[in-house]
Parts: sequence; structure tokens; C-alpha cells
Amino acid sequence: MKYEDYTIDNFLMDDFFIHWVKYPNENNRHFWEKWLGQHPEKREIVMQAVMIISSVHYQSKTVMDDRRYVEAFENILKADNESDLKKTEKKGKRRAFNFPWRGIAAGVMILFCLGISYKLIINPSKVDLSEGSTVTMIKRVNPAGRKSILTLSDGTRIFLNSGSEISYSSDFSDSLRLVSLKGEAFFEVQKEKRPFVVETGQTKIKVLGTTFNVNQKQNGALTVALVTGKVLINDQKGNEMQLEPSEMMVRGEDGAFHKTGFDPLTLTGWKDKILVFRENSFVEVKEKIENWFGVTLLLEGNIDANMTYSGTYKEESLENVLRGMLFTSGLAYEIEDKMVTIKNTK
Repeated sequence: MKYEDYTIDNFLMDDFFIHWVKYPNENNRHFWEKWLGQHPEKREIVMQAVMIISSVHYQSKTVMDDRRYVEAFENILKADNESDLKKTEKKGKRRAFNFPWRGIAAGVMILFCLGISYKLIINPSKVDLSEGSTVTMIKRVNPAGRKSILTLSDGTRIFLNSGSEISYSSDFSDSLRLVSLKGEAFFEVQKEKRPFVVETGQTKIKVLGTTFNVNQKQNGALTVALVTGKVLINDQKGNEMQLEPSEMMVRGEDGAFHKTGFDPLTLTGWKDKILVFRENSFVEVKEKIENWFGVTLLLEGNIDANMTYSGTYKEESLENVLRGMLFTSGLAYEIEDKMVTIKNTK
């Protein structure tokens, strides 16, 4: 059966799906993100399955001795053979109801191996998600070179940049919509009564319905650029600032807030796959290229530390960006897999 034909019961018994929910890694995360993008009509049922699986307490180590493993496998074969025999006996007669023995045996084996509670799977509506039970949290991590778009349960859209991660509850509470961010993201918040709060480090950004960009640097610096609506920003030190459209809050490494304007293309062009350089130093250019394309950039020879570069590229390849950047500089480049070497040929 194809995943697009799966019911919630099928997802609950699929070991690859369960492994993605409980033990996500780069491979299974990439597959399911791509699959959900191609089948948005399945998102609701997938989220239901995710909530149920996340609420089940799996055994930390599951061990099946050889005897029990062989018995389970023999039961599957036996049920399959009995089903085939019944089909032969009924041949020529009125078609009888064929019970899916093999599917059930396989499902039971998977449940046994993974230590899942039978009652929780057969009666998913009875899973206790009240206070004190396991909270279902979703975490998305984008490595360098990858961007993604998320749609939350309230309809809010989040553009997550490369080298960034975000976490949130699959279902928000009745009074608050809270997400935690590391890195950079652009938010299109669905307007409603519940406030939407972005938590980044010790700083909180509170909105009701607006579009804005948040960029938290590894050195502690933070920028919040407001496109539409209003936002209120505060931190644990008591700093507070409200932004109007086209205003940006900048927090330096010292933790102090100040307000300034911003160029929308430079700050938010990334979400539309536009790579922008504005009088960037070579160090800044290097950092942007590495994060944008997921490569490592090495420098050979003497390169002017005061050199700056400006340019705009929309959905361009790494080679075209390097060619444009180095055309008049006298520098050359070599690309080998994920390694880029820039040399001074003069």
C-alpha cells in the first residue's frame, strides 16, 4: 500500500513512520517533509498519528529472544497460508469476506517489537493528553543549505532559514501560541485572539497578527524587522520596545536595544530565494555563501580584508554566484563536492 492510501491505523503500525516521530534524523526527516509537501491533504491525519505515537511510552531497549521471534514470524506465515487455503476452498462460490490476517499479524509483530500499548493503538481517541501526560512537541532543524516552509495548526506560516531550528506544540493552548526559535525565520502570523509569542534566547516577541523577520546570531546579537502589524519585544533584563511597520529592533552583543529602519529585500529576500549582498565584507560574504549553499569556503593567498561586495541573485547556482562575485576581483575559485576554494591569482 502506498503512503497516500494510508489511514491513521496504517501510520500507527508503520515502523519507518514511527521511527521518524520518535527518533528523527536527517534521512527520515527529509523524506517525510518532502512527502507532506506533496500530500498536504494528509497533514491532518499525519498530525493525529504523530500525537498518538508521541504520547506512547516506548521501551528504551526492546529485546526479543530467538524463540519468540521465530514463533511470531511462523504465526505470520501460518495465517497467510490459511488465508490462501480459504481462498482456494471458496473458489467458484460467492465471494466471502477475507480478513486481513497477514496485515494483523505483521501489525502485532511491529507493536510487540516496539513495545507499544495495544490499548492506545486500538483506541487512539482515549489517549490522555491532559496535564501530566507527555507533551507533543514538533522540532524542525534546517542544516546549512536547506530552507523550509511550515504551516502551524492555527494557519500561521513560518519560513525557516538555513542553519536554523524551531520547536512548537502540535496543538497550542487556549490562551497562547508559543514557538521557540534558534537562527532566522520569517513569520506570517494568523490573526486571532490568542497572542503569538516567539521565544528566542531570553527575548520574547509578542504579536496578534503580523509579518516580521527574526534573526538570532550565534554571538547573541538579535534583529527583529517588522513588515506589517505591531510587535512588542521584551527580555529578562527589563528591556522593552514596540515596533511599527518598517522599523527594526537591533540588540547588540551587550544586550542593549535600539531601533532603526531596514531594507526589506536585504532582510527578508532570503524567504523568496533571493541572495542579497549589500557592501558586505569578505567575512560576511563567506558566512552567507556557506549557510546558503551548505558548503565550506576556504581562502588561499592574500585577499584584501577591506574588500566589500554588493550583488543580488535570485535562485542562482553556487557557480553563478561565485562567477559574478569574483569576475572583477582577480580571484579564482574551485568547487569540489561541498568544498569551495577561492584563490588570489595575482
